[in-house]
Amino acid sequence: MAPGDAANTVDVLVVGTGAGGMTAALVAKARGLDVMVVEKASTFGGTTSTSGGGIWAPNAPVIVRDRGTSEDPQAPLTYLQHITGGEVPQARLETLVREVPQMLAYLESLSPDIRFERKIAYPDYYPEAPGGSAESRSIHAVPLDLRKLGEEEKDLHGAGRFMGAPKGAWVTSNDLEDLISMGYGLRGKLGLLKVIGRMVRTRITGERIAGPGQSLIARLRLAQKALGGIPIWLDTPMRSLMTGADGAVTGAIVEHQGQTVEVKARAVILASGGFDHNLEMRKKYQPAVQQDWSAGIPELTGDGILAGQQVGAAIDLMDDAWWVPVYDKPGGTIGLCGPADRSIPGLFVVNGAGERYVNEAAAYHEFGQAMIRQHRESGIPHIPSWVIIDDKSWRTYMFSGHFPLPKIPFSPVPTGQEIPPALIKEGLVQIASSWEELAGKIGVPADALRKTAERFNALARKGRDEDFGKGDSVHDHYYGDPRLPNPNLAEVIHPPFYAFKIHPGDLGTKGGIVTDEHARALTADGSVIAGLYAVGNTSAAVMGRSYAGPGATISSAMTFAYVAANHIAGKN
Repeated sequence: MAPGDAANTVDVLVVGTGAGGMTAALVAKARGLDVMVVEKASTFGGTTSTSGGGIWAPNAPVIVRDRGTSEDPQAPLTYLQHITGGEVPQARLETLVREVPQMLAYLESLSPDIRFERKIAYPDYYPEAPGGSAESRSIHAVPLDLRKLGEEEKDLHGAGRFMGAPKGAWVTSNDLEDLISMGYGLRGKLGLLKVIGRMVRTRITGERIAGPGQSLIARLRLAQKALGGIPIWLDTPMRSLMTGADGAVTGAIVEHQGQTVEVKARAVILASGGFDHNLEMRKKYQPAVQQDWSAGIPELTGDGILAGQQVGAAIDLMDDAWWVPVYDKPGGTIGLCGPADRSIPGLFVVNGAGERYVNEAAAYHEFGQAMIRQHRESGIPHIPSWVIIDDKSWRTYMFSGHFPLPKIPFSPVPTGQEIPPALIKEGLVQIASSWEELAGKIGVPADALRKTAERFNALARKGRDEDFGKGDSVHDHYYGDPRLPNPNLAEVIHPPFYAFKIHPGDLGTKGGIVTDEHARALTADGSVIAGLYAVGNTSAAVMGRSYAGPGATISSAMTFAYVAANHIAGKN
């Protein structure tokens, strides 16, 4: 098909090439439908390619094979019901739990290139909740040599600044379990040697191994090609949806190769992501977001959501996102202040009053929600907040991507016992030898900061955070120090003290088009908009205002993409 070609008519038009869009296209093609994909960016893969590629998938085939048994599906359903608090229709939750293992089994059946492995030990984000699990329910794609894509390798979106690694140094979450202990344990050092070995092998063999995020997209594309291929128009933003006299969606108008093109379709699946970088929309729905702090790819400006609204789709959860705190990095970029950072024992976070206000090791969305809620309701500035860590912890634990090792010449990763000069030069870290000095540098009351530090240290000596529960959950322990009575608590008493400014960033927005259990777009009165489906961050999240576990974003996108394609094909 080409611009202006009368053949620009398909059964299914998919908008977007993240995990949701690629899954929808693959399943629709496998069901015998004629499929076309359009992508706004100049590469395919979306934010999925820049992510860790996790998939939260209770009873995934690879988990069942690994454990030798399946779990009662009522358990994850109970868990979702509990954490979403009744805000998500029961039918959608039931669909996710029922269909996620079927989706993965179906994908595996389509191609030997679709391969997954289990995240070894990562628990749910609320493992102690009813139905929650301390045993991993998450998987990811097996890393892949991108040379298998052939000419299309150049069109795959890069791993990005958050998941990018030196050439050949791909890592999975299972590798990270080893690496986090490199500053104090043999396991971590052996893990680092394994990664270095990969780099050496890469230089010898020329292989180009991708980590789980890129690998997932590449594997889905290989499966599409095995079925005869699906056209993907890159650099092709969707401008609007087309509708018939009855209001049903009949295709979309896109911009391709400098021309306006009508693509007619029996159904359109919107998988174009959220409104991560549309500051006008963010200020309207999320006024606490003062700058562009999102980790989503730059092209995510809410196109699918806005197009859906124009044809009558209802929207929900627009004030929420998959929050994660971020800090400023050299060169005007941002870095994720992830759970591995915040779970460090000798670390606490304070607001503008110099006081703690949250379990620092909490799941990232919960941390971000707390920052925004307290900023809005308390009358005390919480944006920005300050991560405070002492010199001993800096030299012991991996923090902000910095490896706690002696300076290694020509190292492909940041090493050295001292704070990187670029952070100091650009004022991105404040350093002080006393609490009073640090308070002055970050603009908080000195007596309050000292009181906060003394209280935190007293709790660390007791081994129990009686104020905010840091270290009470198995989830917190995952990135903690197992040598300690409480893996997430240690005194902050070794100057100099370092303070890093953090803001409420995100992995993507949560709000979008309201959909039913078939992923069909709905109007405000609950009516179905015929021919229109929305998945992933283009739809209002099936997780509601919560986050089940690692990979819940990709899991729900892929599952409802599978459901949508099957529904169009008459398979459910």
